Amino acid sequence: MKKYIAVAGSIGAGKTSLVAWLVKRYGLTPFYEPNEANPYLEDFYRDMARWAFHSQAFFLAHKLELHQELERCQTPAVIDRTIYEDAEIFAKNLYAQRLMDKRDWEVYQRLYAGIRRALRPPDVLIALTCSLSAAKKRIARRGRAMEQSIPEAYLRRLHRLYGAWFASYDLSPIVTIDTTRLDYVEDLVDLIDLIAILDRALR
Repeated sequence: MKKYIAVAGSIGAGKTSLVAWLVKRYGLTPFYEPNEANPYLEDFYRDMARWAFHSQAFFLAHKLELHQELERCQTPAVIDRTIYEDAEIFAKNLYAQRLMDKRDWEVYQRLYAGIRRALRPPDVLIALTCSLSAAKKRIARRGRAMEQSIPEAYLRRLHRLYGAWFASYDLSPIVTIDTTRLDYVEDLVDLIDLIAILDRALR
């Protein structure tokens, strides 16, 4: 069994559900991304330009702590969203959309570069992809209030950035799973296919 597994994917791709399944199937120790814990997140969704740097700095600091805990973990572990995504997807998108100014972006990049050098990459990255319409349905279904106002254009940009990042990722082996029609909770055929894929990748 791999020591350190990462699950990556855009909002609504099914990361948390897959992490819970991996924990049950393989006995992994889970490390979850914070949602309610970020004190800036609700403000960020209301006014992205005002709170972009604050929110991303919090996620970067929290991810550093998570990765440090993960490296101390004595059992195989899985993390729900990596520190790389915070920088390569979310912060990059905010800067490209001029929601984070150049001064804040340069400070953020310096922090991220130092943290990245200090951390070891995952033994395997599980990359989750799905259609934009599937992601929107899942976001609506899970009903997190602060996510309901996310603009569709923002989600579309995230999907494009994830596609480009997955295509260029070279820090470790990568397993790509399209979750658009995948139902590994209820559908036995999907579950069998998923187990076959992940048994090969993780063992």
